[in-house]
Amino acid sequence: MSAAELGFDGKVAIITGAGGGLGRQHALLLASRGALVVVNDLGGALDGSGSDKGAAQKVVDEIVALGGVAVADTNSVSTPEGGAAIVKSAVDAYGRVDIVINNAGILRDKSFHNLTPDLMNPVFDVHLKGAFHVTQPAFVLMREQGYG
Repeated sequence: MSAAELGFDGKVAIITGAGGGLGRQHALLLASRGALVVVNDLGGALDGSGSDKGAAQKVVDEIVALGGVAVADTNSVSTPEGGAAIVKSAVDAYGRVDIVINNAGILRDKSFHNLTPDLMNPVFDVHLKGAFHVTQPAFVLMREQGYG
């Protein structure tokens, strides 16, 4: 099977940080190949500040306009409750979870010698803990399903 033939028909994909950039591209590609997509994004700035809850919905609208299926989710990956809520969004919409792409991220525009623990803690909350907070509840479902 070539990459052009690779399909995800009926597979449920959660993509964090999918309101723009690489996450958006993942969402569009998977949807174009038949996946049912949960577009998760807070719509914040690259440094994690602010939010625009419409960012995820804009990508959902793009997917639907192209004939795909998607729902928006604006929960934060940075807490266990947020991660569980993201997985719940997938289950509520589609009944299962098959794929998780942990793409959410924030940046700190500082040289290494200027970084402090206070600046780095939010990065760890999103990049490291965020991946854990989403993947752990998804893994429980995938294990029960025998797939994912």
